[in-house]
Amino acid sequence: MAWTHEQMAARAAQELNDGDYVNLGIGLPTKVVQYVPENLQVWLQSENGLIGIGPPPYEDEINPDMIDAAKQTITTVPGASICSSSMSFAMIRGGHMDLTILGGMQVSASGDLANWMIPGKMVKGMGGAMDLVGGARRVIVLMEHVARNGEMKILNTCSLPLTGKKVVNQIITDLAVIDVTETGLAVRELAPGVTREELQSKTEPILTFG
Repeated sequence: MAWTHEQMAARAAQELNDGDYVNLGIGLPTKVVQYVPENLQVWLQSENGLIGIGPPPYEDEINPDMIDAAKQTITTVPGASICSSSMSFAMIRGGHMDLTILGGMQVSASGDLANWMIPGKMVKGMGGAMDLVGGARRVIVLMEHVARNGEMKILNTCSLPLTGKKVVNQIITDLAVIDVTETGLAVRELAPGVTREELQSKTEPILTFG
């Protein structure tokens, strides 16, 4: 039985450490904010200039001027800071982000990531993804294991334009948690009811199981 999006986000939140500065990408990764363990102080950052993002607002808390990079309304935690976009990117490019959790279209066996465009389709641009994969100390990709059309998303080699080469440290999907190691992809955890055979049948690279 595959994990739901909420369960995937909760599993990704288990990878957070106390004191981490973390950037959450657009889409599914934004759900992680709802599952940050209460005993951790984690500083969630957004490229548009927010450090200290809190959980989604209740209806009476919505402030249309307080949004993240995905244009979703947010709250802030005590100690939060608002800064310029240039300052925010200086944090990212300067290597001050402990972790970024991003969505993905394709990930290769060596940790290459493609997550910003499909050739021939209209796109607004890469956004901060290239800066994030180059500047964050650790990169987790949070995505469904296969595409809607059934095509594999974890491949020997990415066919889509790359966001970064050898940048991904871990992949969390609806089927498994997979570490990207120097010797290949190592499965750390399977979703309940998912077998090794099923996971391998939906993954192009050969997986190793602990």
